[in-house]
Amino acid sequence: MIARVSLEIPLRKEFDYSIPPGLAGQIEVGTRVQAPFGARKIFGTVTALAEESAHAHLKPILRIVGAQTLVTPRVLKLARWIADYYCCAPEIALKSVLPEVVRKKEDGWKKQLFVRALPPTGEFPKLPKRQQQVWNIIEERREMLITELLELAQTTAATVRKLEDSGLVEITSEISERDPYAREHILPSHPLSLNDAQSAALARITTAMGGSEDGRSKMEDGKIITPLKSQISNLKSPSSTLRPPSSPPSRPSSTFLLHGVTGSGKTEIYLQAIAYALEMGKGAIVLVPEISLTPQTVERFKARFSAGKLQTLVAVLHSHLSAGERHDEWHKIRQGRARIVIGARSAIFAPVEPLGLIIVDEEHEQTYKQEESPRYHARDVAIMRGQMENAVVLLGSATPSLESYYNAKKGKYELLELPERVDAQKMPRVRVVDMRQAAAKEKGNLIFSPQLKEAIHQRLEKQEQTILFLNRRGWATALQCPLCGYVAPCPNCSVSLTYHRIEQNLVCHICGHLDKVPLVCPNEKCRNPAIRFSGMGTQRIEETLAKLFPQARIRRMDSDTMKRKDDYRKTLGEFRSGGIDILVGTQMIAKGLHFPNVTLVGIIHADSALHQPDFRAGERTFQLLTQVAGRAGRGDVEGEVFVQAFAPFHPAIQYARRHDFMGFYDQEIEFREELKYPPLSRVALLTLKGRNEDKVKFSADYLKRELERTLSEFKDLIIAGPAPAPLLKAETFYRHQIMLRTRAMSKLSQALARILPPLALPEDVTLSVDIDPVNLA
Repeated sequence: MIARVSLEIPLRKEFDYSIPPGLAGQIEVGTRVQAPFGARKIFGTVTALAEESAHAHLKPILRIVGAQTLVTPRVLKLARWIADYYCCAPEIALKSVLPEVVRKKEDGWKKQLFVRALPPTGEFPKLPKRQQQVWNIIEERREMLITELLELAQTTAATVRKLEDSGLVEITSEISERDPYAREHILPSHPLSLNDAQSAALARITTAMGGSEDGRSKMEDGKIITPLKSQISNLKSPSSTLRPPSSPPSRPSSTFLLHGVTGSGKTEIYLQAIAYALEMGKGAIVLVPEISLTPQTVERFKARFSAGKLQTLVAVLHSHLSAGERHDEWHKIRQGRARIVIGARSAIFAPVEPLGLIIVDEEHEQTYKQEESPRYHARDVAIMRGQMENAVVLLGSATPSLESYYNAKKGKYELLELPERVDAQKMPRVRVVDMRQAAAKEKGNLIFSPQLKEAIHQRLEKQEQTILFLNRRGWATALQCPLCGYVAPCPNCSVSLTYHRIEQNLVCHICGHLDKVPLVCPNEKCRNPAIRFSGMGTQRIEETLAKLFPQARIRRMDSDTMKRKDDYRKTLGEFRSGGIDILVGTQMIAKGLHFPNVTLVGIIHADSALHQPDFRAGERTFQLLTQVAGRAGRGDVEGEVFVQAFAPFHPAIQYARRHDFMGFYDQEIEFREELKYPPLSRVALLTLKGRNEDKVKFSADYLKRELERTLSEFKDLIIAGPAPAPLLKAETFYRHQIMLRTRAMSKLSQALARILPPLALPEDVTLSVDIDPVNLA
């Protein structure tokens, strides 16, 4: 037999290898292998099997990686689509569907020594006092880790070995799974009663998954009654390769857009829809933006589905896991022991079989888009995977992307609406503060308006909690000389350095460059000692709050403070228990958090993102303000939101103040239609970069001429540029861009894959293609 292998080198080509007799019958499509390539040994994936090859003298495959096929045929098909649509090498697409620790390790399980009490055989021997104490612990526990026993009994391994010699215990090396939530005590939760809008939405979703005519699950008082007893039989040991139970005949796929205001109970619909999928014998994938993947989110799913004997039913995949934890969680899924996967964008490739439901929470989030090749969008990949596997796809958001809402209005998706909060809770009152007027009355750089300061003071008196949001970390955004105008720049990027007061450094948030803070203006002709800082970040907000409210307990959540794996969990746990009065943070606190005692939200510099050179600037501002405001008033007390802005009458701010998504959508879609921007077209962004700006500019001009010559068949094609990127220089590279807009993106992607590789660009100029970009910088 011949194996066709896609190696982990981007050659856009597959290679034939012979299967040696020792591996006969062990290799199938999706098997990970190591094969010779010249003098190297390269990892790859088997994409096809054949009885003969067009090539003679084939080299044999060296070895198999892993005891089980790692890439399922369906995920392999999905990777091929990603390579085709996102205009990247198939090898890169295929490489992205597996975590690195799974791709490289043949056996990555952690093994530890366990001690187990044996059944008595004959008369119990008389033991020395120390051995007897150790035996008493083992007898009580029956089985435990040796390391745990040694710590508990304050003894040595030699003492335990003597018990083994006496025939009282057995010491074995066994797999010890690394569960990131093993030490968490999560109380089980139960399905909640649904209101009419929730019940109607859930009924449409479950009908698309197969209805309830099979009698295996039913609705009662707005709840799905789901006996999970049958799931216990699916739990196997880590070495098991048994597959999950076969599913009932699948139905045609469906995509739903669940548009519900903040606090409308979208998560409860997710939970009950998943319960229905499990009852149908299928699994589910839940995608959550990385910044929203907090312990609180995971706990809500584990509390519903991981109680008692079903502790491995839910697996979690995200970047904060250690390599070992990621390995064990992924293999739980592949072996069918975990039927629900929660994770960031790469979790869309989780090998759940059979797959019944894919949920994309906060589907508008730009973090679902990968910034390196393959530059896929997890939401769109989810929809494609749903179509390939006849699974239902549920997109959820309080502020849907214009693309998704447009598709729902056009009938491509089915729209489900949740117009009100659950339990008759009111939407928070939003007050917009014109900072131009406030700054005119106050001297100096005003951070908090008088209205916001008074509101914070009132919440502290009532022992209610406050969230303050500023999407900018550090202490000041720039170091500036008031005499000559000098601003401390990054030598590698077209941005100013940000001042971090605690570390006493100037930092570039693009490339990470560090500089010392100068005592005088670095301009040789100036040397002014009165150089000062301008702008503000979360460090400065925290420091100012401590001076204004010395009695308040204040914490900051941004990427500077949340560096360790447990920092999120500890800070949010402290906030939930009432140990924090004011939480200051960037966008990581903007969504997905549910704290009933938060009654005030303050948004500092709400309009800071409005003036970016991006056609989505208004949409992102509206989404962010609505999401942050939605953290307030989730308990019995009505919430209040203060939005501080220097452009208070901008439509994005005014529509967010009124919680009016439809009003914003109608005016924004008119602007997009006039300029042929998405969702009225699709965009491909071609970026050329190099260290010599003249070469980059010359290459961009040449590329445009080639595109105009070779893409004449696209009658609706708009070619904009070339032009310098909004961020001209990043990490020492100059960048120029060309934007292509068309409705026929699949066809354009195929044309670009054919046209671009043969182009003769200078060696030190590289070209990248981003299909459906979300970041134009």
